[in-house]
Amino acid sequence: MKHSEAAGGSVGLDVLHVDMDCFFAAVEILDDPGLTGQAVIVGGTGRRGVVAACSYEARATGVRSAMPMTEARRRCPAAVILAGRHDRYGEVSVQLHSVLHEFTPLVEPIALDEAFLDVSGSHGLFGTSVEIGHAIRKRVRDELRLDCSVGIGRSKLIAKLASRAAKPQATAGGPQPGRGVVAVGASEEIGFLHPRPVSDLWGVGPRTAERLGRYGIHTIAELAALNEATLCGLVGRSVGAHLYGLASGRDERPVIPDRAVKSIGHEETFATDRHDAAALQRELVRLSDSVGSRLRTAGVVGRTVTLKVRFGDFTTITRSRSSPGPLLSASEIARVSGSLLDAVDVSPGVRLIGVTVSSLEPRASAAGRQLELLSIGAGATTHGRPATDAGPEAGAVAKGEVDSAVGAIRRRYGAGAVGPAAIVGPKGLRVKRAGDAQWGPAAPDDPHGHD
Repeated sequence: MKHSEAAGGSVGLDVLHVDMDCFFAAVEILDDPGLTGQAVIVGGTGRRGVVAACSYEARATGVRSAMPMTEARRRCPAAVILAGRHDRYGEVSVQLHSVLHEFTPLVEPIALDEAFLDVSGSHGLFGTSVEIGHAIRKRVRDELRLDCSVGIGRSKLIAKLASRAAKPQATAGGPQPGRGVVAVGASEEIGFLHPRPVSDLWGVGPRTAERLGRYGIHTIAELAALNEATLCGLVGRSVGAHLYGLASGRDERPVIPDRAVKSIGHEETFATDRHDAAALQRELVRLSDSVGSRLRTAGVVGRTVTLKVRFGDFTTITRSRSSPGPLLSASEIARVSGSLLDAVDVSPGVRLIGVTVSSLEPRASAAGRQLELLSIGAGATTHGRPATDAGPEAGAVAKGEVDSAVGAIRRRYGAGAVGPAAIVGPKGLRVKRAGDAQWGPAAPDDPHGHD
C-alpha cells in the first residue's frame, strides 16, 4: 500500500519519528570512508557479544541487530566487525538533537539515534509535516553527513512504524533507497497497521508474541478481530486493554520532552562465567563508581539499589534494597549492592552482573535535608542507628563531598585520573563508561577490550 505524502498536511498529523539509518555503522563509515560499501557490524566482538548495528551490506546476508555475534560471523564471514565507540556516537547524537530542536522544542529522545517530535506549532514557520520531514532529512544530511528516515502520523505508534517503512532496503545487489519520508493519514491507519505482525505493537515481546501465536494470532488484524475481553483473558487485563487500543489505531501518548530519568544503572557481561565472590565484589565497586558518577552528572540521588545477576544458564535474579535516606556516594551504592550479593550463591557461575539506582530525587534538596541531621546530638538515633556528633549522616555527607571532588578531578584530568583502589588493574583504573561493553564483552585481542 502506498501512503500519500499529501496526508502530511492533514489536521492532527503532527507526530514525527526521526530514526537514523544504521546509526553506529554509519558513523564508523563516516569516520573511515574506506569502509564504504563493505559489510560493517558494530557490537560485542567476543563470543558472547551481540550485534548493535550493521550496514545494509551486512543486513543483506541476514545479520540483524541483537543477533549473537557468533551467528553474525557465520552469516557474514567477510564482515568488518568493530567494538563500537559509544562516546563518539554520543557526540553525533548531540548534533542530531540540535538539528531537531531547530524545528520544534517538543522533542522526546528515545535513544541516541531516534526521537519523537510534535510539530503542531511549527507549520507557520516550516510548512506541512511532510515538508518538515524532508527539511529535517536535508539538514541531517548536510550537517552530519548521515541519513535518517522520518515517519509521520497522528500518534507515536503510527509515526514509528512509518519511519520503518521509509527506510532503505537491503538487497544482494546493494542497498536500495527508501522513500525517506512516509506519512500515514487517519483514513489509512487501519490498512497500514493490520497486515503487520503483532510484534510491531508496543508491549508485544517474544513471550507475548509466542503466546498469541499459540492461539493463531500472528497479525495485528487477527488481534483486532478479537473482542477486548477475550484478549484480556489471553494476556491479562492491563496488557490486553493496551494492545486492543493499539490494534485499533488508538495511541494517546503525547510527545514528552525532557522526560525525567527514573533510574540509572550499569551492567557487565563477562567473557567467561565468574565464580569468585571477591572478584564480583570488585566489579560491583567498578559499576557503582560509574553509577555514582552518572547520578552526580544528572544532579540526582537515589534511595533504592537493585542488583541484577545472570547465571551461565541465563537464569536471572534481581535483589533490591531501599534506604530511608538518599545515597549520596558511590561507596554507599557499592556497600548496599555488595551486601545484596553476599546473599547470592555465585558458585554456579555468573555471566552478567548489574547495579541500578532508582527512586531518584534532586541532589540539592536531598543534600540539604541530610545536612540538617548533623545537629542531632549524642545519644539520639537516626534511621534506627545510634548517632554521635559525627554520626553516620556526617559520614554520608563527607562521602558525598569526596565523590564531588572525584568528579571535579575527572572532569579536568580525565576519567582515569582518580577512582577507587579496588578497580585498579594492570592498565590503570578500570573505569566503567556509558556504553562500555554494552553489547557484550570484547574479544581478548580487541584493542578496545578491558582487562
